[in-house]
Amino acid sequence: MSQPVFHAPDHDHERCTADALAHAETLCAQRSQRLTPIRRQVLEVLLESHKPLGAYEIMDRAAVSGARPAPITIYRALDFLRDNGLVHRIESRNAFVACVNNHDTGDLVVFLICEHCGAVGEAASAGVTDQLKAAARAAGFTPKAPVIEIGGVCAHCRQHDHS
Repeated sequence: MSQPVFHAPDHDHERCTADALAHAETLCAQRSQRLTPIRRQVLEVLLESHKPLGAYEIMDRAAVSGARPAPITIYRALDFLRDNGLVHRIESRNAFVACVNNHDTGDLVVFLICEHCGAVGEAASAGVTDQLKAAARAAGFTPKAPVIEIGGVCAHCRQHDHS
């Protein structure tokens, strides 16, 4: 399993956001798609939080910089971003989080969700992916959204609780 991504509270947030937006622009250009202003804004809101946000939370945060976008506009932007592997849906929270790993859209993603601070770590796991794909194939099943969510406590909260 690759190292899960949990952002330290003091990480370089501006660089993190700029790198992720540059990746999104490049990906969309390679696919002859547009990262429209609203799609970019929705992605920026998610990148700024590093925590799962519901569509209405995204809408409220996007409104800070101008008029409040309509819910359908946010949902369409989220669908585009999700279809392109730039955001993930956290089913257990009915929320979305920006994708910080550059993996294929069909790859299995393991979300490590901190029950204290709400941070989400994303970890890709080739070994687990291969086993689950084999099990699905053996059952004649094609997974639509290969995601695993694991609740627990992140290292930062665990360290803070023991201080």
